[in-house]
Amino acid sequence: MDRRKFVALAGSLLAAPLARAQGAPSRIAWFSPTRASDGTLFLDALRHGLRERGYIEGSNLVIETYWGEDSPARVAELAKQVVASRPQVVVALGPTGPIMRRGTSTIPVVFGYSGDPVEAGLVEKLGRPGGNLTGITFLTLELVGKRVELIKEMLPRAKRIAVIANPQHPGDAAERRISEHAAAARGLQLEYFEVRNSDQLGDALVAIEKSRSDAAMMFPVQFIIGNRERIAAWSLRSRIPAISGWSQFADGGNLMTYGPDLAACFRRLSSYVERILKGARPADLAVEQPTVVELVVNRKAAKALGITIPQSVLLRADRVIE
Repeated sequence: MDRRKFVALAGSLLAAPLARAQGAPSRIAWFSPTRASDGTLFLDALRHGLRERGYIEGSNLVIETYWGEDSPARVAELAKQVVASRPQVVVALGPTGPIMRRGTSTIPVVFGYSGDPVEAGLVEKLGRPGGNLTGITFLTLELVGKRVELIKEMLPRAKRIAVIANPQHPGDAAERRISEHAAAARGLQLEYFEVRNSDQLGDALVAIEKSRSDAAMMFPVQFIIGNRERIAAWSLRSRIPAISGWSQFADGGNLMTYGPDLAACFRRLSSYVERILKGARPADLAVEQPTVVELVVNRKAAKALGITIPQSVLLRADRVIE
């Protein structure tokens, strides 16, 4: 073999692995604490955003899904599997964000998180995260007072509001403080019921009934949304309307929600995934807050509760569930 043929052959052998590497699909992990039936809406939103950016499953993208099935033990075990699989990016929902923070300092993690990511230790600063995590926080404090306003508008005779909150949830103290200010400005009394998990929810609902509250406002966290149908059944039975911040809560049979459009948030997360796949560092990508909020009213629930929805609320609603 002459020298030129040898060089050409050697070059082709070296180039083959590189070509395969360049042609290999991007691989990301979707890590959710919920059941698959509860999380496909958000996964589909992420897929939609990635498709818009040219990432197509079955072509140049692989999404490996990990569903916690609302089981903390299963989530902990899955976290180990996610880290061991070494994806290029992990998209972590809710409490899986802090779990991934403890599990890896090298794999890039993009989170959708309902609390304060600084208080939770996920990032150093919103503007400059400083580690291997970044994403979107659903905690929008200016919306908390608006929910109190909507309760008063929907129930003008209301005097007492029960609030279910998790004191361990980062950002809870700020939400409580703003709720108190908003309630006081409208002549409402608030009573707090601390609930840390689903197991404590039943006792809190019984206590709210005894408190003679006119409505229940539930801070939007995963276990509240996961129990939305249970809460709706309780609401109808006790005649105490319930509102929260994510539209799934209203879709589950409750009166009303006002908060971020989570599907829009997960479409937006695709931009983080794209930038990281192209070489950006999570440490340099600022954490964002939602830019799209929605008011969802469940007319069917209102009718069952004997509530007439004011026209002013209906006109502002982004969606009315009939």
